[in-house]
Amino acid sequence: MRLKLGRPDITRYRNRFDVPPAHRDSAVAITWLGVSTLLVDDGTSAVLTDGFFSRPTLREVGLRRLHTSESRVEECLTRAGIDRLAAVLPVHTHYDHALDCSAVALRTGAYVVGGASTANIARGHGLSEERIVVASPGAEMRFGSFSVTLIESHHCPPDRFPGAITAPVIPPAKASAYRCGETWSTLIHHRPSNQRALIQGSAGFVPGALNGHRADVVYLGVGQLGVQPRSYIRQYWKETVRAVDAQRVVLIHWDDFFRPLTDQLRALPYAVDDLDMSMTVLDSMAESDEVALHLPRLWQRADPWA
Repeated sequence: MRLKLGRPDITRYRNRFDVPPAHRDSAVAITWLGVSTLLVDDGTSAVLTDGFFSRPTLREVGLRRLHTSESRVEECLTRAGIDRLAAVLPVHTHYDHALDCSAVALRTGAYVVGGASTANIARGHGLSEERIVVASPGAEMRFGSFSVTLIESHHCPPDRFPGAITAPVIPPAKASAYRCGETWSTLIHHRPSNQRALIQGSAGFVPGALNGHRADVVYLGVGQLGVQPRSYIRQYWKETVRAVDAQRVVLIHWDDFFRPLTDQLRALPYAVDDLDMSMTVLDSMAESDEVALHLPRLWQRADPWA
């Protein structure tokens, strides 16, 4: 924990909440639903990363065993207009990404897709084996109109709960039971429009892992990025945004996820992150590479390819 008090004021960046909205003729819409939860939908089929909606308080995370808030999941799915999904794709298996993935899958008919750790969460949360897909890193998978490829990545340091999940996690369970497991760079290709997006849910990377892949748009996780050295932030940009030759970047995983989505969003406190530092360095990188840099609006159906 750092001694710096307070938290960044996101109103400083009000002009950055300007991802183009989706329209009737948009081939694909992406809706940000907090942290690294993103709905990618073409009106016929849809996939969702994470599906984390319970958002327990800091006190609950520290002192209690965690379980899905069924009411919050239901409310958020309804508000986002999600009634069917082809796949739920946790970017790794910390609780703030994977806690609710099975509950979402049970409501929407989706597969839960990830590594062995994701599979053990799904099993422990009551999902049948037929609805669990253990991905092969780098292999293309098809879900409706979308092709999904999971590329092995790293969690941003420090990883407070490292390691694999080797047995089913049966709720309620401590936050520490949701170890990181496999961390993914998630590449999504909408085949009918040939539009491609990279979802980098955690601000870590494997050098060279994304070389040879392409994405027009990157949804870039910045949680804990602001407490890294500037050299790390620049390298992170190079290994993600520059590696896939993206033209637009939307920053995610900066919101305080100890608050429900019904409350006004605010940035994570300086004790654990520094969005201001992230913005300073990433602005410089974006300007140098002539890449548009944005923040997403909660619940807005956006067309980042527009």
